[in-house]
Amino acid sequence: MIDQRMLPAKLEIVSYDDPLQIARAIREMVVRGAPAIGVAGAYGMALAGLKSSAVTREALLRDLQLAAKALRDSRPTAVNLGWAVDLMLNFATRAQGNIAEVKQQLLNEAHRMADEDVEINRRMAAHGAALIQDGDTIIHHCNTGALATVDWGTALGVIRMAHENGKRVHVLVDETRPRLQGARLTAWELGEYGIPYEIISDNAAGYFLHSGQVQKVLYGADRVAANGDVANKIGSYMLALAAHDNDVPVYSVFPISTVDLSMPNGEDIAIEERSPDEVLNIQVNGEYVAPQGALARNPAFDITPHRLLTGLVTENGVVYPPFSINLPNVVHPPEL
Repeated sequence: MIDQRMLPAKLEIVSYDDPLQIARAIREMVVRGAPAIGVAGAYGMALAGLKSSAVTREALLRDLQLAAKALRDSRPTAVNLGWAVDLMLNFATRAQGNIAEVKQQLLNEAHRMADEDVEINRRMAAHGAALIQDGDTIIHHCNTGALATVDWGTALGVIRMAHENGKRVHVLVDETRPRLQGARLTAWELGEYGIPYEIISDNAAGYFLHSGQVQKVLYGADRVAANGDVANKIGSYMLALAAHDNDVPVYSVFPISTVDLSMPNGEDIAIEERSPDEVLNIQVNGEYVAPQGALARNPAFDITPHRLLTGLVTENGVVYPPFSINLPNVVHPPEL
């Protein structure tokens, strides 16, 4: 996988051969983005199978369950990770054949999930690109491109497809503090695609929205509740509030695997809190900005209430309010 901590200074590929190394890579954000860590989790489960010395199906399942717990615990907010790990566990339980055959089937299933992610992202991008008008300026938060998925991307994939369809788009890239996924990763990807962009500080978004310079706001999602509340990178809620106050449409773009229908609303979603060092270890001219001994809080995500969202873009189409009725129908389309 690409070590995303190194970008944009260096494009470095790292390899792992142990599921606990995968869990650590997810926790330390070597790989990040809900779809990407979901598929990484699937490959972690495949590695757990390949590394297992079990000679019985029961022993193999025990090894897989241990790996599953480590992988799930690495990033608790993103539903895709738990979804992928559980899918692999269920697959192993149902798989036919001897131990060697089950191990190979697990690897094949991880490959299938990776290929499916790319196809899903392209479908999402097509639905979302239809919402973009020629000449739109778009505020984009965090990173949702190919780096956050297996390939193509979610919200950034929408922008990329609109660009490749010949629409003139301009992107205002939120820095996305404190880890600067926008300034480091999204800006790098946009440069690779030849899409015009400018980096803005997170707290400048309200100015551009209020002054009429923005036509759309796009970001991804790490978990979506049944009523359409969206858990996404910290700062998404404030961005949606400012956009809503200025009548600028806000779209969250995600695969249906990100929807957690067991969560009635966003208040039930566990929010990961990361190390205060990410906030405090900032230097200017070689000196730390914060006073020595300062404390900090560092939630990784916030919840955007569904009332602030114009629509939800999925691979099965764009969902509009009332989300509590329409979202489940998109996740589980009624049979014709």
